[in-house]
Amino acid sequence: MATAKRRAIDHFPCNHLLDRKHKELGRDLEIREMTVPDFDSTIDDKIGDDLLRLIFTACHPVLSTEARLALTLRLLGGLTTDEIARAFLVPEPTVAQRIVRAKRALAEAHIPFEVPRGAELAARLSAVLQVIYLIFNEGYSATAGDDWMRPSLCNDALRLGRIVAELMPHEPEVHGVAALMEIQASRSAARTGEAVLLLDQDRTRWDQLLIHRGLAALERAEKLGRARSLLAAGCHCRLLRARALRPEETDWTRIAELYSELAQLTPSSVIELNRAVAVAMAFGPAEGLELVDRLTSEPSLKSYHLLPSVRGDLLAKLGRFDEARAELERAASLTRNARVRDLLHERIRACAVGQISERPT
Repeated sequence: MATAKRRAIDHFPCNHLLDRKHKELGRDLEIREMTVPDFDSTIDDKIGDDLLRLIFTACHPVLSTEARLALTLRLLGGLTTDEIARAFLVPEPTVAQRIVRAKRALAEAHIPFEVPRGAELAARLSAVLQVIYLIFNEGYSATAGDDWMRPSLCNDALRLGRIVAELMPHEPEVHGVAALMEIQASRSAARTGEAVLLLDQDRTRWDQLLIHRGLAALERAEKLGRARSLLAAGCHCRLLRARALRPEETDWTRIAELYSELAQLTPSSVIELNRAVAVAMAFGPAEGLELVDRLTSEPSLKSYHLLPSVRGDLLAKLGRFDEARAELERAASLTRNARVRDLLHERIRACAVGQISERPT
C-alpha cells in the first residue's frame, strides 16, 4: 500500500508534465503547417498511382522546365540520358548537366516529397503532361535497339494520361494530350515487327476503340477550350483519319494548314519538318523540298536522322537519285534503331535502281 501510494503521487505530476508537452507540440505543429506549402493527402489518394505522384512531386517550380523534364524522365520515366537528349534535340552532356543541377537544387531547397494541390498542382500540370507524352513518344518510336517500338512505355504513358484526365477533367490540355496518345497508339498493331511507312500500314489493324477514345478526348478538349497541345492532337488526328477510308483520300492540304497554325503557336524545327512532308504530299515534292532545305542549317537538327531521311525521299521523287541516296545513307548512319536503319537501307537500294515509293517516311 505504501509503495502504491508513492507511485500514485509521482504519477500526477508526470501526467501534468505530459499534458503540457502535448500542448506545446500542438502549437509547434500549427506553426509548421502555416509555413509549409499547401499539400493534402486526399489529393494523393485521388491520384491513385505511385508513379504519377512522384512525377507531380518531381516537377517542382523551383526547377526550370527543362530541368524538371530531364530529371523526371531520367528517374521516373525510365529513359536514358541519350533518349532524353534525342527528345529535346540537344547534346547528351547538356541533359546530364541538367539532371545533376536539378538534383542539387532540390536538395538545397529541402523540397518535401509530397503531392501538391490547388494552385501548386495546376502550376505543375504542363510539365507533367510533357513528361507523360515524351515517355509515350519514346515508346512509340524507340531511339535505339532492335525494336521499333517499346509498348510498355506507351502503355504506362496512356495509363498516366487517363488518370490525369480523371483527376483534372476541366483542363483542355489534359484531354488534348490524351487524344494525341490514344490516336497514335491505335496504330500500334500495324507497326509491330518491321518498320512500316504510315501510308503502307494495314488500316484494318488499327484499333478502332482507341481511335474513338481519342476522338472523344478531342471533343472534350474542344468544348473546354483550345489548348496548346490540342492543335497538335488535331494535326495527328487528321493525319490518321482525315475522314478517309483509304490512304489516297487523306486531306493533306488540311494537314498542312494545321501544321502551319501549330508552327505559329509553338515554333519548332520538328513541326516545320512535319509541315514540309504535308506540303510535299499536298502540293508536290518540289515545294516540300524547298521547306526542308531551309532546315538544313538548323543546329538542333544536325543529328536528327529524320531530316536527311525526308530530304532523301523528296529528292528521289524528283528523280535526283544520287543525291537522294547520299541523304538516305546519312540518315541511316544517324539512327541507332535497327528497324529504322533496315527501312532506310531498303530505300537506298530502291534509289540505286531508280525506284522509290511515293509514301512519305
